[in-house]
Amino acid sequence: MKNYDLNDTIAAISTPVGESGIGIVRISGKEALQIADKIFVSKDKSKPVDFNTYTIHYGWIMDKTEVVDEVILTLMRAPRSYTKEDIVEINCHGGIVALRSVLGLVIENGCRLASPGEFTKRAFLNGRIDLTQAEAVLDVIRAKTDSALKIGEEQLKGRLSSQINKIRKGLLVILSILEANIDFPDEEIKPAELKVLLQKLINIDAEMKLLLENSRFGRVLREGIQVVICGRPNVGKSSLLNALLRQERSIVTAIPGTTRDTIEEIIDIKGIPVRIVDTAGILEPRDLIEKKAVQRSRRYIDLADLVILLFDGSKKLTGEDQTLMAKLKKKAVIAVINKMDLKQIIERGKISNKFKFTVDISAKKSKNINLLEEAIADSVYKGRVRSSDAAMLSNLRHIAAIREAKKLIAEAIDSLDNKLSSEFVAQDIKDALSWLDGILGKEFSEDLLDKIFSQFCIGK
Repeated sequence: MKNYDLNDTIAAISTPVGESGIGIVRISGKEALQIADKIFVSKDKSKPVDFNTYTIHYGWIMDKTEVVDEVILTLMRAPRSYTKEDIVEINCHGGIVALRSVLGLVIENGCRLASPGEFTKRAFLNGRIDLTQAEAVLDVIRAKTDSALKIGEEQLKGRLSSQINKIRKGLLVILSILEANIDFPDEEIKPAELKVLLQKLINIDAEMKLLLENSRFGRVLREGIQVVICGRPNVGKSSLLNALLRQERSIVTAIPGTTRDTIEEIIDIKGIPVRIVDTAGILEPRDLIEKKAVQRSRRYIDLADLVILLFDGSKKLTGEDQTLMAKLKKKAVIAVINKMDLKQIIERGKISNKFKFTVDISAKKSKNINLLEEAIADSVYKGRVRSSDAAMLSNLRHIAAIREAKKLIAEAIDSLDNKLSSEFVAQDIKDALSWLDGILGKEFSEDLLDKIFSQFCIGK
């Protein structure tokens, strides 16, 4: 996406292509209304260039004298639109042929096909939103849970931007005082003023620290965690997966080794997107297929954020159980004792001595599954309040920039505390501001924008 020319008019299909009731072709740019004039015939014969903003009109898309589709046309005039340009949205029938026919006709009459994310890129370049808000659009689109959606919507409203702008404003005040001292060295900063500046920097450092502390939690809600179910054969791994999914996803039999491959699903547990993986319960492979299954299971366990180690409560611990317990001693583990509906003879103490979390369930009868879900959530939240009024960092680019800015502020604090020259402190603050400006998009490179907006779908 190397073209930053905002003078041309762009168009794209803005809804998923396939069979649906309605599909939308979006046009944005200075020629949007004139292009609509050429192809849209309203029922009352009025022209799009004469339509009022935020109005909807019924009519037909025409290719000369041939009707292409019966449509509803929506018009939003600049600057009160998504891109701050004139926007026309053509609501067609949702079939792929109708949508592509209308889009082709729009392009024939003067539009250029939009690049991925170009509508949102124009909203940023035209000053309607900053870069954090532009990135939040993608977070909203990709949200897998209500919590992830909430973070995206809060950032889209500008909550994170407000927090960063507040820090930025505080740094600019400190910088102005330091630069005045540099320009007029005879006017030394008094000890009392120096103490105030130092405290201001310490407060800003604390705000950045809080943002970074929240960032791990924010990324979990945005991207989720991987949870792997493991255990020896026939302890009920597939039954547990089915119980968590509330549907029959895995085949359940009494034959050991039924599951020979990993099975993955994404579920929402207490607002956390959880990619849950059912692994093959095989420790000693008997053939090449089982060998591959074991290798794959071990790879998933190594990469897991959390492991559910499942035991059969109706049997004593076996050598296989003991082997798995030893192999998982360095992983985050929830020990789950299954088959609580049967007589329990398992050596419970040997399990609870090794693992912090232990939950009794019956996967077959779906008993205490809610307690297991609570344990999974607690392992993520770790005592944290599950709803927070603090701005939430969830984007890796933002986290890296805040981390670098915080390092520079720490250096500025050290320099100011040791009464070093104002030039050193001022330079650290300027460099920190540059990192913050990069988050907001006040400073950006072509490569950065290409990287960010190339992740978007065409039409957004």
